[in-house]
Amino acid sequence: MNKETMSGMMYGLVTVVAIILAASFVISMLLRFTELTEASFAVVTLIISFIALFLGGLISGGKVAERGWMIGAVTGLMYTILVFFVQYLGFDTGFSMQQYLFFALYILVAAFGGMIGVNLGSSARKE
Repeated sequence: MNKETMSGMMYGLVTVVAIILAASFVISMLLRFTELTEASFAVVTLIISFIALFLGGLISGGKVAERGWMIGAVTGLMYTILVFFVQYLGFDTGFSMQQYLFFALYILVAAFGGMIGVNLGSSARKE
């Protein structure tokens, strides 16, 4: 992989992490200052995660402008590895079967975002 490819994937990964951190902050404030419970946010956090991975793949694919499915998938894989390290090293637990499924879907969504990003990026360059 060349420098441009790695740079594009890092832009995507930073985007994903920024969206996840911002959403986590908002949700934690809602949990702290309202009567809502963690269970009430289960679907919301899943949807936010899918949106974040899609946008990360989209940005990666748009920056690199080729092989969008692969660039998006690697961006999703990098996010998965980052979360695994935080979970394993920070909390001494591995992934559950449900998490394996979610992270496989995250990688697929990021790959789809990468494909869209390549096409959006190439059409913007043509104009």
